Amino acid sequence: MGCEERWVQCCLSTTKTLRRVLGGTADAAIRFDDLCAVLEMLGFEKRVRGSHHLFRKEGVDEKINLQRDGGQAKRYQVKQIRTVILKYNLGGSE
Repeated sequence: MGCEERWVQCCLSTTKTLRRVLGGTADAAIRFDDLCAVLEMLGFEKRVRGSHHLFRKEGVDEKINLQRDGGQAKRYQVKQIRTVILKYNLGGSE
């Protein structure tokens, strides 16, 4: 698989994860790395301090602090991110 094909696959996977986050029916089944990729795709800057993954975006008042729960994102953090995405209309036409 070439570089461009991997990039397209990554974008499709991230878009699928964004739909799942916005759908709100699979909060316990969102992978931590996929959730981080969604935030980065939406323009959040990532900083890592120990086990804390901190995300900030200009124009967004909330600071998002994520921690792994094994390979999964924590349910309440998925809900928090969904709230921010909807509040600031960051999910595009979703």
